Amino acid sequence: MTTPPLTGPDFGSYAAGEVTWLLKDLSHVALEGDIADRERAIQSGRAHYAESLPVEFQPDEEYQKLFRTALSESADRLATAIGAVTDLLITDRVAKSGATDLTLVSLARAGTPVGILMRRWAARIHGLDLPHYTISIVRDRGIDSVALDYIVSRHRPESVVFVDGWTGKGAIAKELTAALAEYAAAGGPVLSDDLAVLADPGYCVRTFGTRDDFLIASACLNSTVSGLVSRTVLNSDYIGPGEFHGAKFYRDLTPYDVSNLLLDTVADRFTAVRDAAARQCADVLASDREPTWAGWHSIEKIQHEYGLGSINFVKPGVGETTRVLLRRVPWKILVDAPDRPEHDHIRLLAAQRDVPVEVVHGLAYSCVGLIKENTE
Repeated sequence: MTTPPLTGPDFGSYAAGEVTWLLKDLSHVALEGDIADRERAIQSGRAHYAESLPVEFQPDEEYQKLFRTALSESADRLATAIGAVTDLLITDRVAKSGATDLTLVSLARAGTPVGILMRRWAARIHGLDLPHYTISIVRDRGIDSVALDYIVSRHRPESVVFVDGWTGKGAIAKELTAALAEYAAAGGPVLSDDLAVLADPGYCVRTFGTRDDFLIASACLNSTVSGLVSRTVLNSDYIGPGEFHGAKFYRDLTPYDVSNLLLDTVADRFTAVRDAAARQCADVLASDREPTWAGWHSIEKIQHEYGLGSINFVKPGVGETTRVLLRRVPWKILVDAPDRPEHDHIRLLAAQRDVPVEVVHGLAYSCVGLIKENTE
């Protein structure tokens, strides 16, 4: 059985030319569960996180206003990082080989808006029309090999570039390396595991726009900033052999959708930041880009200091900390300073969910979210 690729407006709120979703539409399936019940099931080993979905938490008007302010204030920085990582890719992949057929493959769903913006930068600044797909990768379960087969049957394997939003401790970067090795061992072509990200505060990849741990506005919300598409689902009750991993289109959230507002706000700054992006790209090229996994080592230390049973209960960086507050059961939030403006939304969410915020000087990241461990 095969599943057809999906595009907006039938699936998701992005225009059809922006991205092709290599996912199975599960919009008709009831997959959401109470966040606390879901957390207990995942931690007890009775369920894997990708088998169900958390209920989409919709922040109040105060938080929505905070998002719009954060987007406006960070648009130049986001645009610069988008330009830097895209220019870096073009330098590494295109200039060195002479080929111009980059194929962007973003990892759903945090990678999707970043992939769209990279595609827009390549078109506007370099005149390149790059294909862009979104596929699913699941921690401990691997990448969607059916989606990979679809892509490599239509594009040169050497052209494929995987894209994500940011690195936390690097779990997905590790998963990608292992999954692509498994794909090649099973007879598929060799694909590069050089993951391209907007921000790499964990020092996990070679291709990045910045290694600063800063606010990426697309991390502030759930589906309403990601094309109204859910997290991906891998559940054998709904995904059969030869089918893509699944996801839902939350069409009912259309009144709250700011996905295209984010894209347009950032893309409107491209021309203004072109020179700054070129300088940032040159700085990255001149730096030591080799991953040190410094972030992973610092997170292991936090895990032991706070007595957590798994490193997966530690979510570092602004993006991951925000995710903990939006869709997990948080225990506490660690910040490196009490009043960073880029933590405004985190402090607000923490207050709304009655989660303590602890100032810890010397963190490797500007903030870290700790998930409540189920001890029942």
